[in-house]
Amino acid sequence: MTVESVNPETRAPAAPGAPELREPPVAGGGVPLLGHGWRLARDPLAFMSQLRDHGDIVRIKLGPKTVYAVTNPELTGALALNPDYHIAGPLWESLEGLLGKEGVATANGPLHRRQRRTIQPAFRLDAIPAYGPIMEEEAHALTERWQPGKTVDATSESFRVAVRVAARCLLRGQYMDERAERLCVALATVFRGMYRRMVVPLGPLYRLPLPANRRFNDALADLHLLVDEIIAERRASGQKPDDLLTALLEAKDDNGDPIGEQEIHDQVVAILTPGSETIASTIMWLLQALAAHPEHADRIRDEVEAVTGGRPVAFEDVRKLRHTGNVIVEAMRLRPAVWVLTRRAVAESELGGYRIPAGADIIYSPYAIQRDPKSYDDNLEFDPD
Repeated sequence: MTVESVNPETRAPAAPGAPELREPPVAGGGVPLLGHGWRLARDPLAFMSQLRDHGDIVRIKLGPKTVYAVTNPELTGALALNPDYHIAGPLWESLEGLLGKEGVATANGPLHRRQRRTIQPAFRLDAIPAYGPIMEEEAHALTERWQPGKTVDATSESFRVAVRVAARCLLRGQYMDERAERLCVALATVFRGMYRRMVVPLGPLYRLPLPANRRFNDALADLHLLVDEIIAERRASGQKPDDLLTALLEAKDDNGDPIGEQEIHDQVVAILTPGSETIASTIMWLLQALAAHPEHADRIRDEVEAVTGGRPVAFEDVRKLRHTGNVIVEAMRLRPAVWVLTRRAVAESELGGYRIPAGADIIYSPYAIQRDPKSYDDNLEFDPD
């Protein structure tokens, strides 16, 4: 499947007999002002899954904006890999406006490549084993709080352990344990507000002095304050542990100068926020899958015991835990941590025989793609084997 970028000012006339590019069909069910936003907000997963019935690419309305929804797996692959479609659109704009414009999560092109080089040391293979004891400690503390016969809020528990692990592994510091708790509280509120702003992008609504808006703004302010405190404390200490923050404080830009304070701040926020939320979501849905399929929980328990002999799991054990890995992958297929992604067309282009205008926002759903009955037999069944 190819995607060809076209400059609208220099595009050559179509060859005689060549088919004209089509306009994608418009999905039904839109209403004035909100368009399809109300359906997306009410039941986003069902809405995105149903779009495949209308075609490989479908036009929808989110408020006054026309958005192109891609439902075909091959086309989403081409879309994600082609540099003519930038990381942009409603999802990334909500992240950019709230969490900063200089983080790796929202960067494109050369800036993204340079930023990835900057943070890569914290994620290199030989750095990961050092994070193992922290992960084990947090997992043990989590399960120690669970009592037989008691109901566990898997959402909040998964989010808490993910944030604490990310903060303690990547931003080590004297008061990180206390700050990790503040981060959990702030991020939980921020994520709820970000989702609303992405699905229903009505800016004036979120500037009203409503209780939900005040809670969101207070949480966002506390998040940024926490990050500033963490950075200032590290600078004052003079310490250089082998972590993400040290890599950022010692990083250079393309001219060999230290990167700016705003970029350091935004990079920390970018790693803590989408990173911890996606891990939390994966843990949560994995717990749900194991509760629904206890036979796989038993097989995981037996596999871990066979590999470790009862000692704590080490990094080098992970590759040997094959069924455990299969269960995680299958849980992520059915319940991906990120259910929707967006791109923006740099120039007018062709995708799947349809015309995509320059500047068009494009949306696609990993959730819907990974449950497509054309791609998977028994597409809705949990089958790690």
